[in-house]
Amino acid sequence: MTDTRTTVVVITHNRRPELLRTLDRLAELPERPEVIVTDNASTDGTASAVARHHPRVRLLRPGRNLGAVGRNLAVRHVRTPYVAFCDDDSWWAPGSLAGAADLLDRYPAVGTVTARILVEPDGTEDPIVEELRDSPVPRPDWLPGPALGSFLAAATVLRTDAFRAAGGFHPRLWLGGEEELLAADLAADGWWLTYADHLTIHHHPSTVRDATLRRAHGIRNTLWFTWLRRPAGPALRRTLHLARTVPRDTASLRAFAEATTALPWVLRERRVLPPEVEARLRSLEPAQRDSTARSYTG
Repeated sequence: MTDTRTTVVVITHNRRPELLRTLDRLAELPERPEVIVTDNASTDGTASAVARHHPRVRLLRPGRNLGAVGRNLAVRHVRTPYVAFCDDDSWWAPGSLAGAADLLDRYPAVGTVTARILVEPDGTEDPIVEELRDSPVPRPDWLPGPALGSFLAAATVLRTDAFRAAGGFHPRLWLGGEEELLAADLAADGWWLTYADHLTIHHHPSTVRDATLRRAHGIRNTLWFTWLRRPAGPALRRTLHLARTVPRDTASLRAFAEATTALPWVLRERRVLPPEVEARLRSLEPAQRDSTARSYTG
């Protein structure tokens, strides 16, 4: 069942055991996809381990931690029409890459396909799945699944050309909710984002992560996206909502401080979304306010 339509891109940093497990699972897929790994300056022997255990994997070593921009670097080397992202602690289920490529083949206006996420070792659905399945974003009748306002990079297959045309991940956002800006720009370029319940990716959350730093980056990046793309009224409402609901702690204060300090470049790059894309985002606001999976309170 070799399928040459999709390349898998993985970014990693100091998670050698998790990455090797992911590469083992990807090597077992019937699609036998090409795999590109960007090693974001790991110091735990990741690069040598990949070269030894998975010599067919293309390994990129930029020499510094690029965060999500490591995906941009990898996509420069992609020659297939579709690119699938996964993290070093997640892997695609057999047949799901081919299933996503079938959808993208069949629906030329779809730019991204996001899969159902099962959390290992128990195989339970990630809480975000219910929100994806019940997305309130208005959808055209022809769309094969729920319309989304954003996507999860670790569980999504995209059109390679659409990713490149939209500019990939913004270099300033690094990691933590970095998908929201790219998703909005893809929608502004005319692409639809959808969820496919019959496709699956497995996520075995790594214990090697700084949850507090990731939360701070998530708050900061949400503010930057809001100020970069939303009209003044919605941007103000979203900012005030975050200010009211995030924890009163050092991480939140740092996030707001970093976001505010960056206002000069944010204003230089500000480009308000087309009305039809803004309408999709407004339809998500009630769900975002009530969401536990998307909150920054933990």
